Amino acid sequence: MLNNISKKMTRGGNKVILITGGAGYIGSHTALVLLEAGFDIIIVDNLSNSERSVIDKIERLSKRKFTFYKLDVTDKESIDYLFANYNIEGVMHFAGYKAVAESVREPLKYYYNNVLSTILLAKACIDNDVKKFIFSSSATVYGDNAVPFKEDMELGARANPYGESKLMSERVLTDTVKANELFAVSLLRYFNPIGAHASGLLGESIHGDPNNLMPLILKVATGELKELTIFGDDYATIDGTGVRDYIHVMDLARGHLLAYQKLKSGIEIYNLGTGRGTSVLELINTFEKTNNINIPYKIGNRREGDLAEYYADVSKARSALLFKAEKTLEDMLKDSWRHVVLNHY
Repeated sequence: MLNNISKKMTRGGNKVILITGGAGYIGSHTALVLLEAGFDIIIVDNLSNSERSVIDKIERLSKRKFTFYKLDVTDKESIDYLFANYNIEGVMHFAGYKAVAESVREPLKYYYNNVLSTILLAKACIDNDVKKFIFSSSATVYGDNAVPFKEDMELGARANPYGESKLMSERVLTDTVKANELFAVSLLRYFNPIGAHASGLLGESIHGDPNNLMPLILKVATGELKELTIFGDDYATIDGTGVRDYIHVMDLARGHLLAYQKLKSGIEIYNLGTGRGTSVLELINTFEKTNNINIPYKIGNRREGDLAEYYADVSKARSALLFKAEKTLEDMLKDSWRHVVLNHY
């Protein structure tokens, strides 16, 4: 909570974009892209899943200064302070818990944090005449639909509370737009971001026990894990292992910039992916070849809730945003490893 909050301050100064969760993986790379595009920003993050040093790295790479607050976006008083004291023209909402397995163990934590933060931010926008809102959603909202996932599909994220919290937040924002015609929202559903900034300074910070594939590969590559477990090799896919749509985090960040520039009114929904599926074994083999590192693995049982494959239909983002992922899988894996080498050794 922010102390000594003035109830009478009025907004002034340059227009800024408020980035929640801006010290996190996707938020930090998007912040950098926005700064390089000339926007002024404020980052807020409670640093529960990130480090304060990320803020310094963003400033170093962008050669620009900006305001940072360590705060929790479920704290209404802190949110009200920001909107009262800064001339916020739009919000990019990344803040949220994201571990699927943890969401199954602690569903209330996920519903409280992920959904309440969206409600508070949307209300602050309405109350303060802030018209643009970009929401960090997820392909998990598609549930077990047939691939490729398309924006107008019937949704169903009941596989886990994390996915459901994203879907609930989408509904909150959709209904808010319906009731407030001047409020505009982009729901960005992304697939599997990996990679890092080419400098190696920015990348994904791995906290706790990750269950995503790329952090686990990196832990094996550094020797922190003896081997990788592949959960199932009997799916109806190219080699029996699960298939996912991997996108470079810098391409993803650029998609946020394009969505913000395009957003004028109503609600827009875009998939941000490559439109191509890569299997677990393909990802491992490409990592080994690209970085000349052996990744030992064993085959385990399927995990409950895992889908055989999912990848995006990206035609809408291509036509409406002129968005196309530019980085190759090799780029993603090379940049991921460079970040680990720079920060691990």
